[in-house]
Amino acid sequence: MSEPLYPAARTYAARLADHFVKHTAAAELAIPACAVPPDVRAIEALVDAAFWASLQREEGVTPEISLAFLPPARAVQPLMLKTPLPLSPRALARLSPAVERPGIHLGVWRDGRELVAWGTTRAVPSFCFVVEVLGPGLLVVKHRIREDSAKFRNVAVFEGDQVKVLSRDTAYGSDPPDLLRSLIASESSGVTDDPEDVLLRLAVSMRAHKRGGTLLVVPEGTESWRESIVHPIAYAVEPPFTELAALVREKLQDGKWHGAISRVVEAVAGLTAVDGATLITDSYELLAFGVKIFRPDGRPRVEQVVVTEPVEGGDAVVMAPVQLGGTRHISAAQFAQDQQGSVALVASVDGHFTIFVRSPREGMVHAHRVESLLL
Repeated sequence: MSEPLYPAARTYAARLADHFVKHTAAAELAIPACAVPPDVRAIEALVDAAFWASLQREEGVTPEISLAFLPPARAVQPLMLKTPLPLSPRALARLSPAVERPGIHLGVWRDGRELVAWGTTRAVPSFCFVVEVLGPGLLVVKHRIREDSAKFRNVAVFEGDQVKVLSRDTAYGSDPPDLLRSLIASESSGVTDDPEDVLLRLAVSMRAHKRGGTLLVVPEGTESWRESIVHPIAYAVEPPFTELAALVREKLQDGKWHGAISRVVEAVAGLTAVDGATLITDSYELLAFGVKIFRPDGRPRVEQVVVTEPVEGGDAVVMAPVQLGGTRHISAAQFAQDQQGSVALVASVDGHFTIFVRSPREGMVHAHRVESLLL
């Protein structure tokens, strides 16, 4: 393998290798079919090739590639190339149009001392090392916890010379909301694809439409949220739209269920692109969209929030909401402060994603920065 030229690849390779060795060894007791963890040199080469491929252009388009460190014999129904490709940025860019669809991974393994791309696969084993190219200079290292799961866990995010290594083994704030408990659960927690991840699905979809938006989640059966909303509500939903709530209650977990819930999530998340906030209950009933938030008379203005991010070295910082963003962030923080028990999710046009919730233990609004978990 050639010497890596992307400095961050070498800087973080050993740390990532330790992560995969540690969690693969722990998981093998319960999941015998885990992937073979990559060594430091393999990680250096994979991240380096992915980074330089991300800066290529193929017919004017940035490549989108997912590289999986996996031998062909371990793949399920692989598409094999007669002549494996060298792990070079140009070769990866040329192949990218064929493998850019979600769920397709380009398999990479050793041919002697060199790493080569041997073909494609749609299934990867538990804890298989995957590095995904999302944009110019933007990479995510991830893995599956279980082979039968559709969910991946992000391990590290590379963005140029900025690298974030995610940390789920430490407390994330003093009392995180349920959504964050699911997001940051440890690799050994046995997290399943239950409907508890509906807010996660909504967050990913909100971020994907790239228009920015706010989603307010209020306790079912309460009306106090109305005092923080401008009336009349331009787009009130009457009666409440309950299809998403009904699907969550079904919990069928088959292919038909997953397809249906994905379609409804996309529809609800799409409403957040409308100016104003979308409002749902914590049982996923849609009440309104395009609503305007305001501070009720006599309520104090939110001056400060505590901000955390689930990354190594991500210490809590107290700052003004305006330092996080504009009107969306300020109004969402105000809503979370005035409507205790509610959660406000804010997607920025630039890709940042923040979850605001009032923390009784801290006595103030907690802003959870989670975009690194949603890539």
